[in-house]
Amino acid sequence: MNRNIKLKITYDGTGYCGWQRQESEKNNYPTIQGEIEKALKKIHGKDINLTGSGRTDSGVHAAGQIANFYTDINSIPADRFAPALNSLLPFDIRILEACEVSSDFHARFSAKARFYRYQFLCRSNWFNPALPFESRFNLHLNRFPDIELLNSYSRLILGEIDCSIFTAAGDSSAIAGKSLNRYIYRAYFYAEKDRLIFEICANAFLRSMVRSVAGTFLHYEDLNLPPEKLQEIISKGERALAGPTLPPQGLYLWQVEY
Repeated sequence: MNRNIKLKITYDGTGYCGWQRQESEKNNYPTIQGEIEKALKKIHGKDINLTGSGRTDSGVHAAGQIANFYTDINSIPADRFAPALNSLLPFDIRILEACEVSSDFHARFSAKARFYRYQFLCRSNWFNPALPFESRFNLHLNRFPDIELLNSYSRLILGEIDCSIFTAAGDSSAIAGKSLNRYIYRAYFYAEKDRLIFEICANAFLRSMVRSVAGTFLHYEDLNLPPEKLQEIISKGERALAGPTLPPQGLYLWQVEY
């Protein structure tokens, strides 16, 4: 009987076209799923399908992506799949843990919540520019925003809300006419020295939703918009009223809860 193996994965998404395998994947446009499946094929001698907890966009990182696959190899202890895969994977993708789970575990459909973290470097790029490795993992802002105002915005989206305003063009849920409601458990900003951190946890996210939420909040914070006015804007659900969708640098899929 095939065993179900759960993986905890971390990766630097800078050089990848997101998580999801492309139909005709080329070497110069790799994906995280595609790279791990290539390693699994070397171990198994055949194609193995890997299921992730969710898709991360091009350039987005992960500290705790979860995935699972089924194996008919009984000679490898479950935890040994981690070093076996790491020996075959690029240096910017690492398997942190591997364990056997019940046959009905599904990385995507069994997940109860996804937790994202956005890191912003808040200092003058003219007088104190971001270093190359900082720019790779933090989105640069030339100012330090008003955290109190940002958190007043964050409280507006707690609970179940219609996230139409944060929907990216081409989102599969919008195209299929599915509900765009999502349940947001936590959303807040805080400071770490010269960095601004945004953390958000929800049952699921729309395509590029976290980047849109953060971009909208920072856009209206810069305009010093009162929270009640932003509430009216969000309630209208019009994508054109949202702020910019921010670049992926600094965004991490931090944790998945089951």
